Amino acid sequence: MSLTVRTLTGPEIAAASDALADLRIAVFADWPYLYDGNTAYEAEYLREFMAAPDAVLVCALDGDRVVGAATASPMSAQDAAFQAPYLAQGVDVSRMFYFGESVLQPAYRGRGIGHAFFDHREAHARGCGALASTFAAVIREEDHPDRPQGYVPLDAFWRRRGYEPIPGLIARLSWKDHRDEDECEKPMQCWVRDLSGQG
Repeated sequence: MSLTVRTLTGPEIAAASDALADLRIAVFADWPYLYDGNTAYEAEYLREFMAAPDAVLVCALDGDRVVGAATASPMSAQDAAFQAPYLAQGVDVSRMFYFGESVLQPAYRGRGIGHAFFDHREAHARGCGALASTFAAVIREEDHPDRPQGYVPLDAFWRRRGYEPIPGLIARLSWKDHRDEDECEKPMQCWVRDLSGQG
């Protein structure tokens, strides 16, 4: 296998959008997101993402095949409702980048691609003048019936990357998971890293 990680911008993102949609539906179907995805929703989501200025898509490729992807775009391009909890805590979002999904086929995990996704997105964010980066991770109940036995969250990995959860900084996103009749709101813990002074 010839694995590479590349940063795509502008028209290149559109060319990879179908592969990203398929990855999101497949990977997010698993714990903890349990996403019951559909192509119509994905098309709308990706249309909005590609319209954001300075949006970037980082792809992991096995030859020409996309096996993983991660996205980022300026926080100022996110919905006002998503920015609201940050603003309520006095966080300046004007020079912050939001890191969206990071999805990778299971067979390719454990090879450092997750670190590469962060490296590429952080470099792009700094190049756009960002002073901080952030992402949000879904909060699930400890006794949720779908929680896998022995599940280990990614908190330790994120902390090694320099991210910390901000107490009380909870965003809310809606999607339909496998137990929902319709879309419903999910709480998301926000994690932040200071990018100022980072090379």
